[in-house]
Amino acid sequence: MPSPSATSPRIASSPANWSTRSASTTDVPLSRLLRHGWQLPPVLIAACVLIPIASLAASALSGSPAHWAHLASHVLPEALANTLVLLLAVGVIVTLLGTVTAWLVTAYDFPGRRILSWALLLPLAVPSYIIAFSYVDLMHPLGPIQGTLRAILGIDSPRGLRLPDIRSLTGCILVLGFVLYPYVYLTTRIMFQTQAASLIEAARMLGARPLTVFARVALPLARPAIAVGVSLALLEAMNDIGASEFLGVQTVTVAIYSTWISRSDLPGAAQIALVMLVLVLALIMLERHGRRRQRFATARRAQPLRPIRLGRRAGLLALLVCLLPVILGFVAPALHLLHETVKRLQHELPSRQLLDSLINTLQVSALATALTVACGLLVAWVGRGAWRSGAAHSAGLAGRFASLGYAIPGTVLAIGLLAPLVAVDHALSGLLGQWSDRAPQLILMGSMGGLVIVYMLRFMAIAVGGIESGLERIPRSLDHAAATLGERPGGLLRRIHLPQLWPAIAAAALLVFVDTMKELPATLLLRPLNFDTLATWLYAEAARGTYEEGAIAALGIVLAGLLPVILLARVNRSAP
Repeated sequence: MPSPSATSPRIASSPANWSTRSASTTDVPLSRLLRHGWQLPPVLIAACVLIPIASLAASALSGSPAHWAHLASHVLPEALANTLVLLLAVGVIVTLLGTVTAWLVTAYDFPGRRILSWALLLPLAVPSYIIAFSYVDLMHPLGPIQGTLRAILGIDSPRGLRLPDIRSLTGCILVLGFVLYPYVYLTTRIMFQTQAASLIEAARMLGARPLTVFARVALPLARPAIAVGVSLALLEAMNDIGASEFLGVQTVTVAIYSTWISRSDLPGAAQIALVMLVLVLALIMLERHGRRRQRFATARRAQPLRPIRLGRRAGLLALLVCLLPVILGFVAPALHLLHETVKRLQHELPSRQLLDSLINTLQVSALATALTVACGLLVAWVGRGAWRSGAAHSAGLAGRFASLGYAIPGTVLAIGLLAPLVAVDHALSGLLGQWSDRAPQLILMGSMGGLVIVYMLRFMAIAVGGIESGLERIPRSLDHAAATLGERPGGLLRRIHLPQLWPAIAAAALLVFVDTMKELPATLLLRPLNFDTLATWLYAEAARGTYEEGAIAALGIVLAGLLPVILLARVNRSAP
């Protein structure tokens, strides 16, 4: 990024170069910052993300060849085949739904377009396992959907009309597809709104047909954005365990969970997790490739695309196409949850176990959010400080490693963290045992500590990305001025950056808080004994076949999930 003033003397552009001496000495190299140790914490945070991967490899290598032979012949073939089919089919669905709906609400004007432009994001508020639980109830032979169809067709017996069982690979594909398409919708719509707008307008002026404009102009330009959205959706699909297990689909994630919990085979679970990491790396490469191509496609900022008014029939068709994923991905399950909650509250108040789960959820989410946002602020701020120094590469590399946890499924992170957390617990217990004969044996694993750590590593990317976006809006000329006046790094952060970063910090904290509330795989594997969050309590109720008991918890998770969706909708609406 160029300096704000090409004619001004070269002064420090970051906390790396602050000095208490005169302005002529403000271009001190970043070694001054390094001597103060500001870059060490991001490096340590990045190392914490790499520790689970190293531990995972060590656990996998500790297993006997007989374990691997059994897994490779009896467990992996079905799990890997189901996972690949699931990813391929979900990728097709999210691409079609996300791209078509993004094009319709961006390029055309029809009744309900403004409402649908943000309503299409609503499925992001509902975790996939809640959608699966809801549709199993809704699609039951005695449930409302099949009952309504039988009433319309005049069929009395449930045997007269039986829809396909949703507890299948096809059902899981449809559930995940209608939940995850907003990732593609969001990234693709931003591309249609801005970077592709001028070329689309030019094609229209030259008389190109609407389908030609979409297929030959808009779609090729949006491919990088589509690739980014699809890769994010597939990472979420791979991380899913609640929907897949509940719908009876043996995926790689479910195989990891069952191998560890049901068979008590940690090395075997680690070996399967390494296979899963290969799939994750492939998706990360797809996402990086998409971002690299996107940077070339976004060289010039254009005016937003002007939507064309559709006729009555075409407008009605566009309305139905955009309304379908909103109804299936949010409205139907949300109304079902509301109905079950009201029915439950009419008979009795929420149980003590539910209230305990709510308190546990709020506590662990608040602690994890505070730690994650604090570490994310440190990583992002030091990265800004190293932007023009010799350490910029190492700072950027530390930031990337610190953000890697979001791409690693929660199941893999949990297995990788198990051995390090146990080792830390033993070390702490031995240390405390020197002063007390009753020192606790499990300090992190026996408390919320393990969950807070895995949440921090899992969602660090959200905090870093949100705060980096806030830092980019702060003119670097303010940093130059502070350097000239001899401001120190702590003063720069406290007096200049933090007052302007509070909106970005609050938004990042909100996203992290809600994601920790919804996280299921890592919570299932690392929670202490007799410790439930809303997500695990709902999972347990559904596993017992008493899903209606968990409807209140599910509705609470959905309502919390609406908050970041509303935030995303506002940001998307304010975009040009």
